[in-house]
Amino acid sequence: METAATLNDSGIALTEANRPGEAIPLFHRALRMEPENPLLWTNLGIAWQRSGNYEEALACFYRALSFEDGLADAWLSMGLIYYEQEDFDLAEDCYRNALRRDGANPKAWNNLGVLYFVEGNYGEARRCFEEAVCLFPLYRDALYNLADTCRETGDYRAAGEYARTLSELERGGH
Repeated sequence: METAATLNDSGIALTEANRPGEAIPLFHRALRMEPENPLLWTNLGIAWQRSGNYEEALACFYRALSFEDGLADAWLSMGLIYYEQEDFDLAEDCYRNALRRDGANPKAWNNLGVLYFVEGNYGEARRCFEEAVCLFPLYRDALYNLADTCRETGDYRAAGEYARTLSELERGGH
């Protein structure tokens, strides 16, 4: 029997396999069964985002948040869209909203750090990357960004340490 949960699981798998065009109809079918399910709206938004349709993606994320404001993943995804559109103020607001809902989200810390790095605020970028690595020591993106930020600020010793950690992770296959 087809349920919203099974359609959602299949849609997530297709989205993660970079097949969002096949996932979108599954999420729509699931939403016909559970139209007020914020996770389904979030997952549909992620599929639209992966397909490059940011307008539809944002509409889905806002719809999800209208049902449950505390969805850090929806805030995080919206932040990424705004970042990619170079609307850094809105991106920062979204990342901060994600962190208010889930302060232990290493991806939100990393993304906020990337935003600060691009803006040239290396001190804040480093603080965010360090937070991401504290929460998830094996987070390759955050380790790479942290090493890069340390190099940018002339802290070559720390940059070397983070680069070594990253190299060890890659050699170890983690």
